[in-house]
Parts: sequence; C-alpha cells; structure tokens
Amino acid sequence: MCGIAGWVASGPAIPPADTLSEMLGAIAHRGPDGSGAVLIRCHATRHEVALGHRRLAIIDPKGAPQPMRDTGAGLTLVFNGEIYNFRELRRTLALAGLRCERDSDTEVLLRAYELWGHDVVHHLRGMFAFAVWDERDESLFLARDRFGEKPLFIATRGDNLFFASEIKALLRVPGLAEGVDLDAVRSYFAYRYVPGPATLFMGVRKLPPATTLVWRRGVAVQRRYWTAPDRAARNSAARDSAARDDARGSRADAVGEFRKRLEEAVQLQMVSDVPFGAFLSGGLDSSVIVALMSRRGGKVKTFTAGFVDGTSELPYAAAVAREFGTDHHEVVVSHADVVARLGSLVAKRDAPVSEPSDVALHMLATAAARSVKMVLTGEGSDEVLGGYPKHVAERFAPAVQWLPASLRRLLEPLVRALPYRFRRLKTAVASLSVGDRRERYVRWFGALDRAELTRLTALGAARHDSHAPPFDAEPDASALRQVLYFDQTSWLPDNLLERADRMTMAASIEARVPYLDHELAQFVSALPDHWRVHGFTGKRILRAAARELLPRPIIERPKVGFRVPVDQWFRGPLREYLLDHLRDGGSLTRAYYDGQALDALVHEHLEGRQNHDKLLWMLLNLEIWHRQYAPRGRTTAATPLQRVA
Repeated sequence: MCGIAGWVASGPAIPPADTLSEMLGAIAHRGPDGSGAVLIRCHATRHEVALGHRRLAIIDPKGAPQPMRDTGAGLTLVFNGEIYNFRELRRTLALAGLRCERDSDTEVLLRAYELWGHDVVHHLRGMFAFAVWDERDESLFLARDRFGEKPLFIATRGDNLFFASEIKALLRVPGLAEGVDLDAVRSYFAYRYVPGPATLFMGVRKLPPATTLVWRRGVAVQRRYWTAPDRAARNSAARDSAARDDARGSRADAVGEFRKRLEEAVQLQMVSDVPFGAFLSGGLDSSVIVALMSRRGGKVKTFTAGFVDGTSELPYAAAVAREFGTDHHEVVVSHADVVARLGSLVAKRDAPVSEPSDVALHMLATAAARSVKMVLTGEGSDEVLGGYPKHVAERFAPAVQWLPASLRRLLEPLVRALPYRFRRLKTAVASLSVGDRRERYVRWFGALDRAELTRLTALGAARHDSHAPPFDAEPDASALRQVLYFDQTSWLPDNLLERADRMTMAASIEARVPYLDHELAQFVSALPDHWRVHGFTGKRILRAAARELLPRPIIERPKVGFRVPVDQWFRGPLREYLLDHLRDGGSLTRAYYDGQALDALVHEHLEGRQNHDKLLWMLLNLEIWHRQYAPRGRTTAATPLQRVA
C-alpha cells in the first residue's frame, strides 16, 4: 500500500522543479517508509515524464524500492496496492523466461507488464492503481483495480496528463484545479456522494474502476477491461459446474465451493511480511473473516469501535474475540471526537465525510496502527452477497407502485409520522414508491428525490445525464442483480471504498477486503438469486457457510450496523456545532439553498418532529469541505480553491 503521483507534460505546462516533491509530501501518510522519484524526457515529443512514489512496506519491506526501473526493458513502474497472486504469476513468468530477483509483487508486476503489456490487468488478482512509463513507444499506462479499492485521480491540461492517489497531491500543481464543480455539487445533493468519474473539484476526475488509460503522443484513451458480473442476466461464469445449482448440483456443493473460495481469498490476502490483524464489528461479515484467519494459525489481533449513547456492537465483537482467542482492542467514540476530528478528516478525504462512521473508522485505524500495518475487513460483503434490507425489498417495488396513487398519497404521510424506531419501514415505503429505479436506488441510502431537492436547493436537481452513476445493467437482469450492480459500480467504489482507503491510509495502515476478490464475486454472481436473498433473509450462502465456522447466536442475530447516534447528538451536544455551520452568517454554502426550507429542515430535526440526520450530516460536511478548500464568500464554479496541507 502506497501513494503515487506524476505527470507527462510539455512546455509551459511542466510544473516547477519542486512540484513532484510537494505532491509526494502531500500524501506522505500513504507511505511513511520511504519515497522515490524520477524524471524522464520523451525524445519524440519533448514531454517530461515525472513518476513519484511514497511507500508503506508490507511485502519485501527491505527491498523493491520504487519507482522500479528496468532500463534494458525500457520500463519504469510506480504502484499502489497489492497483487495477491504474485507468487503464482512469478512461476508463470519464469516459464516465459522472465526471472524475478526478489519476493516482491512490485517486481512481478513490472515483469508481467513486460510480458503481457496492456493485457496485464487480466492476470492480476488484487487491489491496485499503477503507472508504467514504456520507453519503447513513449507511452504512459495507468490502471485501476476491478472494484476500485485503490484510488487514482487524473487531470488534463491540453495534451498534458497529471495523476495522483489523492486529490491533495494534484492541488500542488499550480493552477490545475480551477474551482468547484457545481454539477458535482448537484450530484452530491442527489446521492450523498459524488458518483465517479466526477469530483467536487473542477478539472479533477477519477479514473473509473476496472479501467486503463494509455497516453501516447498527447492522446489519452480510456478502456474498461472488466465489468461487474451482476450487470448481465446470467454471466459467463455460470458455465462453471461448481457454481451451478440445478439437477446436477446440490446445496452442499454450492455452499462448500463458496466457503473454499472465500477461504482462498482470505489466505491470499494474509500474505504479508509485517504484523497484521482484522477489523471486527461482531457482525457476520467480519466474524467469518476472523474465523478463517484463525484457522491459519497464530493469534489474530482484532480491533473494534463503539459509540457513546449509540447502538453498540462492542459486546458482540468481544464475544467473537473470546470464541477465537484473539488479541482484542476496543475504541469508544463520542460526540467530542466528531468536533475534534471532522475538519481534518474532510481534508484527508478531499471530499465531504459522507458517513458519520468515518470518524470511528479513522480512530480505529489509528489504534490498530500502533501494533499492525495491515488489516482484513468485511467491507463489500453486502454489495456482493445481498446484505442490505433493500436487496430483500426491491422485488416488491412493482407491487407497491401498482397501488393506486391516491392510496400511496394516504399512506406516505402516515408512515412518515411514525417514530424513529420504524425508520426502516419509513425508508422502504418512501423508496418503493419511486417508479424510476435510478432515483429509487439512492433513496434507500437517505437521498432526496427531485421534488425535495427542488424545494431545498437553489441549484436544481441533479441531472441523470450529468455525473450520474452507471445504470447500464441489462434489462433482463433480475431486480436483485440490477440493484447489486448499482451498488458494486457506484455506491461501493465512490463512497464506501473511497472512505475506507482514505481513513485507513490517513493512519498509514492498509485495509484488505476478501469479499471483493473478483473470482469470488464472479462465482457468487453465477449462482441463482436465492443463494443471496431467500425469503426475507439476505446473504443466504454466507450464513450457510458460516454454520461450520461460527456459533449459532452470531449467525442468527439481526444486523445492527455501524450506526453513529448522530441524530441524538445533533439535538444535544452537536446542536451549536450544526447551527454554526448551516445558519451562521459566514456559511459558504447557504447560498446553495432556499433559506426558509433549510431552516425548517433544521428546526424539524432539532424539535424531534422528524429525523433528518443523514441529510443534515451531508449538508454539514459540504460546508466543512468548502471551508477547507474555498475562500470565504459565495462559491461559484469560477472560485479558486485553497491548498490544504
């Protein structure tokens, strides 16, 4: 796990001499163990190539410095991530006559590119974002992993290209980010995060997951090399006899094969030359990971977080830790931690902190970093295996929309008036009533519909053709597969994985996610839907596989989630903090809203008449982001941005 930065630029677009050093300094937290940089001159076009690297040493910690160069092959590599199958690839490379001198996934990646060129991505099993300068045809090759576990941001100026692991590094290039992208702000209001490839910074975008970019002679071409398997009604992996569930396959076959593949993913991701552990919530996903890690031998270090005044999973995590004899550590988060840390975390993320649990995640990573450099987590399980309530409920959307509009208009205000403990029912009724699936999918996460956006904001509702998530699942795909595809290609990379990377790397610790092993995801996608959602139960195949790994109470207890009591905190200890940001005369974002509508929204929540915690958290963080990056006064698309350390 590391950070990378660089450019290919010519003439006046070449940044000052100390810019690459400044870019690497901005992401030093991603790689405190070392740094390196090279400058290369293109002979054909006279462009300058800069490649820089910050290293967090996990594999071969004393060797494999970067940038890694082979002048004979004409290749230079900077790489962020881990290639889990690098030892298997090394054997394949040896058969092709390419020898690796070290036990290093970086060297294997360089040799693999030498052998396969741009097709190297099809051979990689891991999380990665990397850049290769190929002197043979003077091209720069960028690539990002399939689910978007590792970030890569890019910006162009004419025929010049700049890239970095985090936006703050790109902001060190003079004049690169010209202002706030108001279309992206509209999307943020609509989705609670900014769907890729956009960012809130004008001129800066994400390289999408499962995508490569080739720059050659001033022309940059992107190519999508992999598609999340749930896009199709039936993906090609269904031809795998081990994944079929028909007359020739039994229940035991499917569950056993899934368990074997998940255990293989965990084993591969435990490869490390430094101490490691696991984030343990006490829920099914992370408990299974810890159980499989414990089978490999040795005492696993586990880390968990809970909240003062909140629904805490600390007792459940402690029970799992006792079951497997882990070296267990707890972190308790209070409202004071939110006030103390939120501003700096927005700066670390270069974006609004869209989930309150980000604060706890960073505190957890900071605590873990005192004794380990890498952790395995249960992230991605819900998005691959169907673990959210919406995955169960989506199949009822046609029936709800079939109800007469007059009946729906009668029911909705009654449900809306229900107390907070009925929040899931309220969310379900509000979401299932929306006919347009593009709006319905994001409503499940507390986003506003077009009418609500029109009442609240002065910017207008987000347009689906502008910064919209990918809604290109095949029409014949089931309702479950369509919503899972949205989760896997938008909500997961642009929200959950982005925050996981930033919050852990801010503490200089690496997080790995076995549930997002792409071979495991393809296997699960090839199974019939009932292996994920059966009746009113999600993650059916994981629950079945867990019966041989976990005690029954852990498997059968209801999903609690990593819930922060921010609704209570806004009415209590965070009340003034909220008002200072949203009602204060110095607010930079108040011009985005209809003032009366915003004040009514805040008042409704503070008086306890409605719970608007997700929306208020979203608005609060947008204001904090503007205070971090924009000068005081009304922000427009032409407003320049300040640099944040």
